[in-house]
Amino acid sequence: MLRDLWGQAWDAMLYNRRRTAITIAGMAWGIATVVLLLAYGAGFSRAIEAIFEQWGTQLIGVFPGTTSEQAGGTKAGVQVRFTQDDVDRLWNTVPNLQHISPMLSKQVSVANDLHSYTWWVNGYRPEIQEIMRLDIDSGRFFTDLDDQQREHVAVIASEAKSKLFSGQYAIGQRIRINGISFTVIGVLKPKMQEGDDDVNRQIYVPFSTMGDIKDMKYLDGIWMNYTGDHMAVEQAIRKTLAAAHNFRPSDRNAIFVANLMEQLHQFRIITIALQALLLFIGALTLGIAGIGLMNIMLVAVQQRTREIGVEKALGAQKRHILVQFLAEALVITATGGAIGIALAYAVSIAVGRITFYSALASHAEAADIYLLISPTIVLVATGILIVVGLISGMVPAMRAANLNPIEALRYE
Repeated sequence: MLRDLWGQAWDAMLYNRRRTAITIAGMAWGIATVVLLLAYGAGFSRAIEAIFEQWGTQLIGVFPGTTSEQAGGTKAGVQVRFTQDDVDRLWNTVPNLQHISPMLSKQVSVANDLHSYTWWVNGYRPEIQEIMRLDIDSGRFFTDLDDQQREHVAVIASEAKSKLFSGQYAIGQRIRINGISFTVIGVLKPKMQEGDDDVNRQIYVPFSTMGDIKDMKYLDGIWMNYTGDHMAVEQAIRKTLAAAHNFRPSDRNAIFVANLMEQLHQFRIITIALQALLLFIGALTLGIAGIGLMNIMLVAVQQRTREIGVEKALGAQKRHILVQFLAEALVITATGGAIGIALAYAVSIAVGRITFYSALASHAEAADIYLLISPTIVLVATGILIVVGLISGMVPAMRAANLNPIEALRYE
């Protein structure tokens, strides 16, 4: 029975080849648009994630500020200063921390025998490599032993290596940081870098060794990574430091917290809204194709009115006529859908990468938009296609099923 219905629908399609081809083309274009728009939205979301993931998303930096609220008997306007005791306090108090490192930074001269620059030099514990995902391109990162022994070793960023040593091998070479001799033990892989951003021109040295360059009494900041809920960790950090430095946890100016997961969460809301908008636009496009299918099927019902009358005179019931025309609409929809999905895959392969962040930043190809069509996208698009096909086919099918057999036989 079902095979006969599909066969009859296919024969009807072949009888009106040109009309059928145009309708299938419209459905194919509609479903391809839905798939490609959803793929673009998913690619945009993945690009945003890539930008954040280069540093690690579960990453928090805390920096001292000045109080703006009165706390107890202390007036506002008091400068907060971090010490190494705060690092131990956070590590022992805040739950779910994985690594933590104090930070000392200073902009000083960095030179070798041929070149001299003024760059930021950062003193960290070795844990910073895990916290900030500082991937080594060559050599190694400094260790706890280097830190304990105050070794004069340095890990340099990729652009710093290029400017100081050009194409030469940098590992084992000597550089002078603020006039003090250091040995280069590692070169970092490049990070995404916008314009004049100096992220790839920075120097990393052991925290204890940084004492030869800058006073270690007060810290410039504290970096840490964690597991679990980012807001719970941030609140625990604020409460711990507020109790230690006598300011209110609600005082946002007393300390500045760089919570990358919170920023990423805000971007995720934007990307979800964008994907919903693209889905709506794609569904409208497919709906227009569905209107075309409905009109074509209504014309088919009108042209085959006498045929419908004969079928009813021979005993065909309403549901038989309904299924017959609905099957024809669904065959057109399925054929157009298969062609459209194949077209979307072909376009995604041909387009490949769409320039996005790499237009603004160097080493940012990973944050460009790739039209990657996932099974979820195909399922969502197919679901929309089925709904459109059913609605577009049901209206003409019901009209055909409700025709009066006597009036249908008399139709010229």
